[in-house]
Amino acid sequence: MALDFPIVCKTYRGDLRRAQRLLASLAPHNREQLPVVLIVPSDDLALFRSTLPAGACEFVTDEAVVAAHPKAADHGLLARYKTTPGSKAQQVVKSEAWRLLGCDAYLCTDADTVFLRPFGRADFLAPEGHPYSHMHESKEYRQLASSRGYPKVEADFRRESAQLKAIFGRTGPDYDFGPTPVPWSAKVWSDLYEQRLAPKNQTLWDAIEQMPSELRWYGESLLAYRSIPLSPIEPLFRVYHHDWHFNALRRLGETEANLVERFIGAVYQSNWQYEMDEAGARSASSRAVRRVKRWLRQFRR
Repeated sequence: MALDFPIVCKTYRGDLRRAQRLLASLAPHNREQLPVVLIVPSDDLALFRSTLPAGACEFVTDEAVVAAHPKAADHGLLARYKTTPGSKAQQVVKSEAWRLLGCDAYLCTDADTVFLRPFGRADFLAPEGHPYSHMHESKEYRQLASSRGYPKVEADFRRESAQLKAIFGRTGPDYDFGPTPVPWSAKVWSDLYEQRLAPKNQTLWDAIEQMPSELRWYGESLLAYRSIPLSPIEPLFRVYHHDWHFNALRRLGETEANLVERFIGAVYQSNWQYEMDEAGARSASSRAVRRVKRWLRQFRR
């Protein structure tokens, strides 16, 4: 398989409704007909094929991506995939997708994304052909979180930044290299493996186990090895990280209609928009707790 700048989404049955919404939003806006690939566990493949519109995307399995690593057998990666928590395994699978897809670059997205206006390669690739790099300091979001009484946002940002900077021996500003959707270069991921992980007899599975943040591994690797020219940009999609984040921006007058002046789309993260979960994806008690917390948070200014 060799694809030219595909849109790649790693998902699973719990996000089936989100995947349907994603594809429905892509259909009228994917003006250059970039290939769309959904990566799903092999156990979920039949469900996705029978539910989603025929021809709307191509499918590959998690297991096929894992097996595409040249040292998959030596490192027992398929067995490791089966025993790794999904929150970590999905980070590795979407970061290694380029090996199976045979692409130089791809747009990595999650199922909770909605495209709101037409887009094409030029939105994600510099004139020279390499991907733009998400690299910013997330000041707006961190300030809003501080103002609304959520200090954990700042604490987590500083802690994760410090950990990855220490691993690479970098000093200087703390950067945010996301959020998704993000355009990624296969060369950056390849150099991380060849220059850092392989000499230690490690794979990306070890890196994510050490620090589960694929966005930071990509960004810090880019800064360390300069695999492609550095062309930094701010996020191309408005991401609502939490329900309080969504509510605060809505109160300020933000809508999908006026988002399109500056953003290609919006991301309603699945950690709070539980209405889009498939039946059984979360327990009844978990849903009840989330409903109460959301109801209380809507009154916070």
